[in-house]
Amino acid sequence: MTVLAILNGRVVDPVAGSVIPGGVLIRDGRIAEVGMIDMPPGAETLDARGSLIAPGIVDIGCFAIDMPAFAAGGITRIALMPDQSPPIDDGALVQRALAAGKPALWVHPIAAATHALAGTDLAEIGLMAAAGAVAVSTGRARIADARVMHRVMRYAAALGLVTIAHAEDEGMVRGTVATDGETATRLGLPSAPAIAEAMAVARDLMLAEATGAPIHFRQLTTAAAFNLVRAAKARGLPVTCGITPAHLYLSDTEIGPFRTFARLSPPLRCEADRQAARRAVADGTIDMLCSGHDPRGSEEKRLPFTESEPGMAGAETLLTLSLGLVRDGLITLPRLFDLLSAGPARRFGLPGGSVAPGSEADLILVDENAPWQIRGDRMAAVAGNTPFDGLPVQGRVRTVIKGGRVL
Repeated sequence: MTVLAILNGRVVDPVAGSVIPGGVLIRDGRIAEVGMIDMPPGAETLDARGSLIAPGIVDIGCFAIDMPAFAAGGITRIALMPDQSPPIDDGALVQRALAAGKPALWVHPIAAATHALAGTDLAEIGLMAAAGAVAVSTGRARIADARVMHRVMRYAAALGLVTIAHAEDEGMVRGTVATDGETATRLGLPSAPAIAEAMAVARDLMLAEATGAPIHFRQLTTAAAFNLVRAAKARGLPVTCGITPAHLYLSDTEIGPFRTFARLSPPLRCEADRQAARRAVADGTIDMLCSGHDPRGSEEKRLPFTESEPGMAGAETLLTLSLGLVRDGLITLPRLFDLLSAGPARRFGLPGGSVAPGSEADLILVDENAPWQIRGDRMAAVAGNTPFDGLPVQGRVRTVIKGGRVL
C-alpha cells in the first residue's frame, strides 16, 4: 500500500463549497482523509507550503493532446474533440485516443456525430460509446440539417451521452473571420452578426425540448445566447454551456491591427457581449470554463488575417486567467473549481473533480499569488499562439498529482 500525505495546505472542495486548512491523505491512488489528517507511520509527505490543494482540472473540448501544456496548466483529464486526423468516427479511433497520455493524463474521446464530421450520415455512435466515448459532438461546426441533428440527439440520449454542439449558424458565418462591428469595418474584414450564435442555439434548444435529449454548447459568447440558455434552464431543459477565458477578458478590438493570435472560433465579440459573458459566469448560466486548447504553428498563424486558422493555445493559461475571476469578485474559489473540474466531471460522468474520501487522487497544488508573465515563446505548448502574450498574471500550478502519483 502506497501512502502520500500532503500537508500544510488549504483544501478547496468545490462540492461542499469550502476552503479548509490542512491536507490530504492518499492511499493507493485514492483520497482517504481531508483536513487535519492522522499521519500513518511510513507515509511519504509533501509540504504544500500554504498552497491551494484542489481537484485537477477536467478540460472539456480540447483539439490536441499536448502533454507539457496540460501538465503546466494543472489539467489531469481532457475530453478530446473528434476533429482529429482522421476524425474520431469509429470505435478503433476511440480506443487509440483512450490510450494516449496515460498514465500522466486521462484522455476521454468525444465521438463524431456524423461520418468524417460531414454533417450528413450518422457515425457509429453506439460502437464508439461501447469503445469508451464520453459524449457526441458536431465538431468545429454545427450540423446544418436539423433532421440529422434531431436524429443525433435522440440516438445519443438513448445511449446516455450528451451531445456537444458548436453554436454558429453556418449560413451567416460562412466566409467570415470576425464579428460585425466597428473593428471589423475599420479593418475591412469579412464579418458576421453576433446573432449567428443565438440562431444556432435557438434551433438546438428546440430540438432538446422536443427530444428531451441533453445538450452542451461548448462555447457561448453573446448576450442573446446566454438569455436563451437562461430561459431554457428555467423551463427545466437539460442544457449546459462553456466558455474560454479569452471571451471573458478580450473584446473584438484585440484583433487590430490584424492580430492573428486573436483570431478565434467563435470570434471575439463586442464589449457588451464580453460583459454579458462575465455576468453569465457570476449568475451560474455558464456551467464550465474550458481552455479551447488548439495550438497552431507559425505556418497557420503568420499569414494574412483572413487566411490564418482560428484557435489558441489555452491549456497552461486556463487556471491563471480564471483565478482573476475570483480576484474580481465574480465567483468564489470553490465555485471556480466547480467550473474547472467538478462541473465538467459531473456533466460527462467522468472520474475526478472531487476531494471527497474515496475519490481518485487527481489533485493540483496551486500558488494562487505567484506572479509571472505569459510569454508565447516560452510556453510549454507545442505552439505558443496566445492572444494574452505579454500579459502579467498571478497564480501558477506548483505540483500535479495524478492517481496519487506526483508528476
